[in-house]
Amino acid sequence: MDYIFLIISGIVIGLVVAVPIGPVNLICIRRTLAFGPANGFMSGLGAAIGDTIFAIVTGFGLTAAAQLIKGYASYLELAGGFMLIYFGIHTYLAKVESRLTDKLAAKEKGASTLYRAMGSTLALTITNPATLLGFAALFAGLGGLAGGHPNFASAAFVVLGVAAGSTLWWLALTAVVGLFHASINDRVMGGINQGSGVAVAAFGLAVLIHLATKLL
Repeated sequence: MDYIFLIISGIVIGLVVAVPIGPVNLICIRRTLAFGPANGFMSGLGAAIGDTIFAIVTGFGLTAAAQLIKGYASYLELAGGFMLIYFGIHTYLAKVESRLTDKLAAKEKGASTLYRAMGSTLALTITNPATLLGFAALFAGLGGLAGGHPNFASAAFVVLGVAAGSTLWWLALTAVVGLFHASINDRVMGGINQGSGVAVAAFGLAVLIHLATKLL
């Protein structure tokens, strides 16, 4: 029964971290509408892997790794901020191609496109060191490991729950948004590209401003 509780706690933590609308959510929604649910889900899976990495660091008490991440927090924030601005500008300027062109491009690029989609959101997730602190707070507040006497078995169950909760969110989100994929025309997709591009770049600019205020 305790292990079931730990898994449920992990699922809740994974959902709490993944659900709030942020740059990764916007990127996944935009990619789902533009390229279909598979691309959107793989983008979300990259974020889920990043969340799982932070859960492992927190759950297994990898103090050295945690301190290393915190020690380079400013550099990671700087990299993450510029990456978000790059993604935002790239999305804003992205050309809207016809559905036939999209299908042909998908066949030509195949799995490499999906792996790149996953890798890009994984990079965005792990360059946000604040997520590590958020996991520590959630583990304690939701009855995870930080407030008790953890062992490797209980840590594994919580981490498993985090991975499942985060992955389930991205699967559900891209499945629902994917229902509109076929009905989105080029004009609407162009507006979505511009709107999401501005929003993602704004997130990146906010990260850089926040970093600058801490350093000054």
